[in-house]
Amino acid sequence: MDMPTLGLLILLYTLHHVLGGVLTEHMEPRNLFTERACCRRQSHLVYIGRDISGTPVNVDVGKCKSHCGGPIKTSSSHATAMHVNPRHSSMLDYLRNKKLYQVKSSDTAFPHTPDSSNKDPSCRADLTCEPTSLRVDKVMLFDGLREVEIIEDCHCEVKVSQCMRVPALKIFNFETPYETVIDVGKCAGSKADQEGFSCVPTKFDASLVETPNKVELVQTVETCEMKEGCYRIPYIEYHYELTYDPNGVKSEKLKEIDVGRCLGSCATGNRCLLRSAANPEDCLLWAEGPGNACVPQGYESNTFLNQHGQLRTVLSITSCLCQC
Repeated sequence: MDMPTLGLLILLYTLHHVLGGVLTEHMEPRNLFTERACCRRQSHLVYIGRDISGTPVNVDVGKCKSHCGGPIKTSSSHATAMHVNPRHSSMLDYLRNKKLYQVKSSDTAFPHTPDSSNKDPSCRADLTCEPTSLRVDKVMLFDGLREVEIIEDCHCEVKVSQCMRVPALKIFNFETPYETVIDVGKCAGSKADQEGFSCVPTKFDASLVETPNKVELVQTVETCEMKEGCYRIPYIEYHYELTYDPNGVKSEKLKEIDVGRCLGSCATGNRCLLRSAANPEDCLLWAEGPGNACVPQGYESNTFLNQHGQLRTVLSITSCLCQC
C-alpha cells in the first residue's frame, strides 16, 4: 500500500470518529430502556382476609407503575455506611440496603437525560401505563370463595379523549385445561367538565366460561357513558299483561318495564397496613375497607293486569345515591 492511500485511509478514519462524536453530542438523547421498561408491573400486596386455617392471606394484585424512578437520594452518612461498614444489624437492614444498592446501580447503568426530573413520564403524553391483561384467581377464605383480579403485565396504551368502551382482557381458570381469555371491556375517556362525573358502563352483556363444576356467566361491558359516581342504569323486565279493547275483547301482550339498577362506587375507605421504611409514601400492604353503598333514591309504580286477571305492581328505580 503506497503512502498517499494510507494517508487517505487515516484521514477518513479520523473524520468518521470526529463527526460521529459531534452528531452524537447534538442528537436528542433517547433512552429506549427507560421508555419501555418504566411502564411495568409493580408489586402491590393486598390483605383480603383469612383462609380456612385462620392464616392471613395477602395477594400481590400488582399495579402498573406510571412513572420512571429518578436517581436515589441518599444522605452522605448512609452512603458512607454502605461502603465503610459492610455488616448490618439485621437481615431486614441487609435486604433494604441491598435493594437500594441495586436501584442505584440500575440508575448508573441507565442514566437519565440531562433535562429529566426525579420522575420522568414512562409513556408519551398521549399514552398511559395500563394493564395488558388481568388474571382472575379464586381464593378460598374462611367466609367463602373470593375472586381476586391480578395484573399480569403492563403496557403503554393510547389515551382516549371521548368516553368509549375499549378492550380489556381477563384470564379465567389460569393454567388449567379450562383456561379462557375473554374481552370483558372497560370504559375509558377524559374527565368530564362537571365535577363528579366519569366514564362508566351503562349496558352489559355476558359470556360463558366453562369450569369443572358448571358453566359460569361473566359480565362484559357493552357501552359506556358519562355518569356520576353512583348512577342508574337501565334494566329491562318483561311481564304478561291483559288488556281489553273498547268492545271488551280481551288480549294478552308483553309489557316491557325498565325497572333500573343502581351501579357505581362511593368512597372505598381502603387503608395502608404497612409502609416502606425507605419511602413512607410507598404502601407495601393494603387492606380493603367497606365502602358506602350505591342505593335507590326514587321509585315509580307500574300497575297492570297479569295473565290471571289480577292487579300487579312493579316498582322501578328512577334515581340512585350513596348511602352513608
